[in-house]
Amino acid sequence: MKKNDFSGEVTRKVFDLLKERGILRSRDLAEMGISREMLNYLHKKGVAEKAGRGLYRISGQMEEHRTIIEASKLAPKGVICLLSALRFHEIGTQEPFDVWLALPNSAWRPRIKTISMQFVYLSGKAFSEGIETRDLPGGCIRIYSPAKTVADSFKFRNKIGLDVAIEALKDCLRSGKAARDELWHYAQICRVQKIMLPYLEALSFREIG
Repeated sequence: MKKNDFSGEVTRKVFDLLKERGILRSRDLAEMGISREMLNYLHKKGVAEKAGRGLYRISGQMEEHRTIIEASKLAPKGVICLLSALRFHEIGTQEPFDVWLALPNSAWRPRIKTISMQFVYLSGKAFSEGIETRDLPGGCIRIYSPAKTVADSFKFRNKIGLDVAIEALKDCLRSGKAARDELWHYAQICRVQKIMLPYLEALSFREIG
């Protein structure tokens, strides 16, 4: 193994070591022939955080990601959505306890006992459009884009609350994580144009109270 190898395979190996041991030191990696700079590299990527001088652990954000990675592995046909996707994209203020997963209408509901899950069912483009694939240390996830997630929030407003959907729309626009045209595109796909339009128009002139 090359000492300056920062490939995905090596990154995952170090990530697994962090999970297993809890704390890693640069010299621990050097003894295995891995660059001492790997932990600093992971720190800059937001995967690891400093736990002391020369000590690193998995960042709090990555601890959260572990749950959605596990859920994605257990339900590979699903797509991370709604509150879980809002949290991942850092939109709004929601801190979901459950993992929210979208499934195609034809799919069986997976029996998952290790994670608290919430499922929604979608069909056609409402399911297949707006899916992003993210390769994270520890696994790969499929997750809806910020714009698709906002549109879904309005579609499932009875499940998560209209106030959550409005907050997500405001935050998404303010942060620049999605453009208005993109939001409107997914509003049409999710058939929530009439519901979203007043809020989009209001945001053109003033903040929603």
